[in-house]
Amino acid sequence: MAAYGRVILKVSGESLRGADGAPVSAESAAWLAGEIRGATAAGAEVGVVIGGGNIIRGAVAAGGGSDRVTADGMGMLGTVINALALRLALEEQGQPAVVMTARPMGAVAELFDARRARDLLANGTVVMFAGGTGNPFFSTDTAAALRAAEVGAHALLKGTKADGVYDADPATHPDAKRFDEIAFLEVIEKRLGVMDMTAFSLCRDIGVPIVVFDLFQDGNIRRVVEGETIGTLVKEV
Repeated sequence: MAAYGRVILKVSGESLRGADGAPVSAESAAWLAGEIRGATAAGAEVGVVIGGGNIIRGAVAAGGGSDRVTADGMGMLGTVINALALRLALEEQGQPAVVMTARPMGAVAELFDARRARDLLANGTVVMFAGGTGNPFFSTDTAAALRAAEVGAHALLKGTKADGVYDADPATHPDAKRFDEIAFLEVIEKRLGVMDMTAFSLCRDIGVPIVVFDLFQDGNIRRVVEGETIGTLVKEV
């Protein structure tokens, strides 16, 4: 039984990278699709925002001489490629899935429409929200928070390599403390890097809790939607 009826799952593009270094791996996409299917089997409605860093990062491209507007446009296209790969993997496992983009993409994917997205989610379709917000200078974290607000999500799930939010970098501080729960205000006061501040502030304003968890542990997406104490829950007190 899902504790969160409707969620936005935010994952990095690196989750699709292959063991051989390929930017997009059919095996990795199939694994992630299976994890998402576990959440839908538990009764959750799942929207997905996936990054594009496995293909290109806008800020990095801009540093190579491109202007930031063009570079971020390149990054948005990377997220569309990833969303299409994940849709294919979901459909191959019998899970209905749709890709919606922030800007028109013709026959490639549907243009984002909040009402249609809500209807699709309610009918058990996994919806991939690609293309970021459709604007440069905004991260896919912000896109995830925005889509969570627009579709009425009950939580934003941020799947990462880390198993939660710590009071210091555990890689350099072996005694770092992981929080099971933490308030939005405390995250701000302690300057903890949950996600970019625009996304974080929007989640706080609309009252959508954030769960930061280890994406790469089998079954964790399902455990989170079922309400298990996995990772760190960031919420308003």
